Amino acid sequence: MTGQEGEAAFLGRVAQFAAGPVRAGAPCWSMGAAPDPAIFAEAAKTGILSVSIPRALGGAGFGFGTLVRACEILAAEDFGLAMSLVNTHNVALRLCRSAAPNLIAQHLPGLLSGGTAACTALTEPGAGSDFAAITAQAMLDGDGWRLSGEKTWIINARRAGLSVVFAHCGKAVGAGSIGGFVADLTQPGVLCDPIDAAFSQSSMGTGRLVFDNLALPPEALILPPGGAFKSIMVELNAARTYVAAMCNAMTRVALAEAAQYGSERHSFGKPLFAHQAWRMALVQAETDLAGAAALTAQAVAEIEAGRDAQLSAARAKIAATDCAQRHLPALLHAMGAEGLRPERCFARHLAAAQVASLTDGTTTMLRERVARLTLPRTDTRE
Repeated sequence: MTGQEGEAAFLGRVAQFAAGPVRAGAPCWSMGAAPDPAIFAEAAKTGILSVSIPRALGGAGFGFGTLVRACEILAAEDFGLAMSLVNTHNVALRLCRSAAPNLIAQHLPGLLSGGTAACTALTEPGAGSDFAAITAQAMLDGDGWRLSGEKTWIINARRAGLSVVFAHCGKAVGAGSIGGFVADLTQPGVLCDPIDAAFSQSSMGTGRLVFDNLALPPEALILPPGGAFKSIMVELNAARTYVAAMCNAMTRVALAEAAQYGSERHSFGKPLFAHQAWRMALVQAETDLAGAAALTAQAVAEIEAGRDAQLSAARAKIAATDCAQRHLPALLHAMGAEGLRPERCFARHLAAAQVASLTDGTTTMLRERVARLTLPRTDTRE
């Protein structure tokens, strides 16, 4: 089987999974029901949890573009589950790249089988986009470490068994002292709480983690100080890019659903689509979506080429989240009350677009990033 044939088969399995159990479960999850744990094992069978894992370690070895396409397919049905699955995948990939062989052997099988969910613990009650301001600490204790601190709004935290946790090594502060640790969340010294909101977080598994003097072995430090901050900044560019792609997918499926409805529903003796005023909302959504998709494709290409994607990823996420936040309400309005039915995508995608604008860097912060990278500065004061 060639690489292209393998990729096509993989994406076909993801599409079947999305059209089957994900589509069936999404309306319930959007109203607060928790996903059946069996769905994660079923997701694993598609290969989504191992898509970028090296072949030598049991993965498919596909590139970033394939991961993004799989995320798009899933997010078109449910953004939350897509984010949950890609976060487990990302922890598995980080283990493969940075962890000692014994940690890989201990944890990778559970991650790839869907038996263990995983999360990356960055955000704290007092530190979000300002990652360097985190206060969690890991103190040396003999040959190992003791981890203490609180992480909040963490995807998968309510069901995760494993986490990559970022904390200061020792009492030093600043980006240069931050390290990344593998933490077994089933051990004493860890408290996991769900976080609920007006927008359902159930399929995303959002929660809080509190570490109280958690004992970690020496090899738990997989990203030493000096490299951890740079590593997470690079990974955030990838996350911003696939979040942009997911937002584009949500807008695209809403546009298609509205267009189909407009051809079937009649008003004043003719289909809705025949009314010029009704069509305008769809035309503007399609135009803005094309621009967001082009910026997202540019970011994907730069990441796959190994280039600095800081600017392109920020632009893509700004454009895609803005497009979704602007047009999903307009497309819902074009559907009328029919769009409020839970089996329709509009309400859950509208809520997901708000969450997407906050995750992996807020839109406001990303606008400032783009300004710093592109606009001439006449005021050099800090």
